[in-house]
Amino acid sequence: MLVACSPSVPSEAADGPPLGPELVLPVDCVLGATCEIQNYVDRDPGPGARDYTCAARTYQDHKGVDIRVPDLAAQRAGVAVLAAAPGRVARLRDGVADVSVRTTGVSAVDGVECGNGVVIDHGDGWESQYCHLAQGSLIVAQDAEVRAGQPIARIGLSGQTEYPHLHFTLRKDGQVVDPFAPAGGEACEAQGALWSADVAEAMAYKAGAVLNTGFSSGAVSMESIEDAALPPASAHAPALVAYVRAIGLEAGDVQHLKVTGPDGATLAETTIDPLDASKAQYMLYAGRRTPPAGWTSGTYTAEYWVERGGKRALEQRFVADL
Repeated sequence: MLVACSPSVPSEAADGPPLGPELVLPVDCVLGATCEIQNYVDRDPGPGARDYTCAARTYQDHKGVDIRVPDLAAQRAGVAVLAAAPGRVARLRDGVADVSVRTTGVSAVDGVECGNGVVIDHGDGWESQYCHLAQGSLIVAQDAEVRAGQPIARIGLSGQTEYPHLHFTLRKDGQVVDPFAPAGGEACEAQGALWSADVAEAMAYKAGAVLNTGFSSGAVSMESIEDAALPPASAHAPALVAYVRAIGLEAGDVQHLKVTGPDGATLAETTIDPLDASKAQYMLYAGRRTPPAGWTSGTYTAEYWVERGGKRALEQRFVADL
């Protein structure tokens, strides 16, 4: 039932033949603003885990690229998943509920770990797979022809996942191919990335990222950030709390978060001891109880930064007007 089609203009390795289809970003989002890459393909053939730069932004036997949206509010608003290259729909599945495995347990998705998904055949043995799609969001049919960048579904929370994201896998003759380093070989020797020129810069490797920031008037937890269920800051709420959720942190990273008032005085500050291991995500907050008269009107500023090897690897500044 699979019908081959010609891929778009292929990318090439240095001094080598074409390696595969040219790929567009498979999510309708802006990397660094409305989405981030959470995990890369695991390039370590042994029990360890290394991404294509030899860093640790992956995990054991991870076979794709995870593109994550900030929280469930973004997912509920709808984020389109796009065909990464032209082809024909080879397989699809719908009907798997959008529920975190933290709620159901991993055993509940045994055999449907991908959740709702689509596989597109690009011809010449190449295929791409799109996992964790929202239930009922698929808008392509079996054997339908699709063009590069065409919407096929929306990001969901189906299958074996704890947060809304697209798991994107590329294969050649059934074998996983890292789209950032399709030539294979050892990690750290990446060449011939398959991303199209207009998204290559956005897809450039980032050693960590800030996923969420904000101010709240109450307690902050990883779950409340994911659910986008934090009470907003206000002048007379019980407290003023700045929070950050970062991803892709490394062992030894030192995180800082400082909150200053309209007059520049420091209201709260938190510094975390060096991380003992790499962290897929980490939440940090700093806050203070509201004074009896409430907070002075004006702009409150939070500064977050990560020290890595004596330098700032990440930093973010955000404000709240009270």
